[in-house]
Amino acid sequence: MLKKLAVIGFGSTMIGIGVNGFILPFHLINGGMFGISLVFNYLWQFSIGITFICLNIPVYLLAYKTDFDYFFYGMIGAVFSGFMIEFLMPLKDVFHLPIISSVIIGGVLVGLGVGTMLRNHISPGGMDLLALLLAKWTKINVGIIAYAIDTIIIISSLLLLQEPRLLYSLLIVSIVGLLATVITSYERS
Repeated sequence: MLKKLAVIGFGSTMIGIGVNGFILPFHLINGGMFGISLVFNYLWQFSIGITFICLNIPVYLLAYKTDFDYFFYGMIGAVFSGFMIEFLMPLKDVFHLPIISSVIIGGVLVGLGVGTMLRNHISPGGMDLLALLLAKWTKINVGIIAYAIDTIIIISSLLLLQEPRLLYSLLIVSIVGLLATVITSYERS
């Protein structure tokens, strides 16, 4: 239990730093519920962390009925990730890097956070929990499933917001998906 809480703390902190320090300043989008929460923030100035937690409720109800451990640790992961996104919001004005550097650094930080959590069967959010459940049922790598879902979200956001700069978001989800796939693939010794 203590190890899982440490993983949640580390992963959520990496996600909070990556989103606030490097993705938000350029109004880019990450995948999953984070991405949908960012779109709501860009369109209607909704709180990212609170929106993130609320959007997760339906997926967590599904997890509650199918796998209690995924539900329990996923709920803690989602709440803590939402909290860290809100808590680390002041970072959005700290780093002043070119957009491509922010995309790469933000993608790596979020990818480390998400990959570490998924490796320990903890979800940092609803779409990742859905990916964990689908991976369990289909035996497809969770990182690949998460990447596919994230790509659909980014393309939908591009169509909705009609902002060409969001194409950089495809690079973010590619980096996150690659890191999550690598981190969840290697065998434990």
